[in-house]
Amino acid sequence: MNMLQQSIGEFMQRQEETSKFTAQQQLPDAEQGRVFYSGQFQSGPTHYRWEPQERGVSQLLHLDSDKAAKILGALGHKQRLDILRTVLQEPLTGPELVERLNMGTTGQLYHHMKALAGADLLVQEERGGKYVVPGHRALPLLLLLAATADLFDTSDFLDMSEVRNNARPYLGAADDGYDPHLLLWAVVENSILEHLHGTSTEVQLFLHRDGSVTVADNGRGIPVQALPGVDHPRVQTVLTDMNRLSASASFFAPGSEKGISMPIVNALSLKLSVEIRRDGRVFQQSYKHGIPQSELQTVGFTNETGTRVTFLPDLDIFPKPFDRKELEKQAAEMSVLYPKLRLQVLLDEPTA
Repeated sequence: MNMLQQSIGEFMQRQEETSKFTAQQQLPDAEQGRVFYSGQFQSGPTHYRWEPQERGVSQLLHLDSDKAAKILGALGHKQRLDILRTVLQEPLTGPELVERLNMGTTGQLYHHMKALAGADLLVQEERGGKYVVPGHRALPLLLLLAATADLFDTSDFLDMSEVRNNARPYLGAADDGYDPHLLLWAVVENSILEHLHGTSTEVQLFLHRDGSVTVADNGRGIPVQALPGVDHPRVQTVLTDMNRLSASASFFAPGSEKGISMPIVNALSLKLSVEIRRDGRVFQQSYKHGIPQSELQTVGFTNETGTRVTFLPDLDIFPKPFDRKELEKQAAEMSVLYPKLRLQVLLDEPTA
């Protein structure tokens, strides 16, 4: 009997150790979590509804890379994505799609339609009829678009990364590093626009001991409300989006092909911070190599208006420091051009 009890005890101990080992093996997956999703979608008279579903994060992180890349690559084609987005809104015939998307020829359209139909992303109700997205494909496509919308800002950051890798079109040719004053005058150009608009009378340039510089004006202050279809404040668009029309002026360096706008200054700066005074409040946001390091924050209240941009040029691109004499010379020349604008060069104000 004692031997039997001992055997049972040893068996139970082994089972307990096995259970602990299994739990430890599964723990990382549990810690990674699960993604839950459900929803409903209406397109014309058709209504789709999905019961709650879930996917383990570990499962998602171990998807077949080749297949995932093929799917994302196919959907990443602009015209195919336009077709799917349009049909999700409203079932349409081929000719209607050609007209809606301004594709020119039906041949161009049907090349993409054939690929999408072959992938079970589109079906035609009947020959010559309207195209629709199959119900079981609509939610995954919408979830993919939702995730893409949350990643929109990475597009801006990729553009700015390309600027850092190839600054010559914006800064011109240079054998021994680029001139940091080009960035400074690009920022000052925006303050001058405020002056020409009749809303700014003063611009101050502060040289800091760490090599950074501040451009401060008493203009209206960069708008902080979000633009239509954009989640982040307009100031972030002004400082990061090189493609959207914004209030950012462009300064052309000698021998350059493209203008230096505020996103270019941001991309070529090791760090940049902006302080905005408007609407009775003081707002701040900071960046590193053009990437926001914080949300736009309210840090105080004020009756003043204006914008202060403090930035430190990337030393790998701009090895030379700012030169006070050059700044004073340029400021004097600007004062002649804009006699009603007070432009000062100051030293050693604490950095923002």
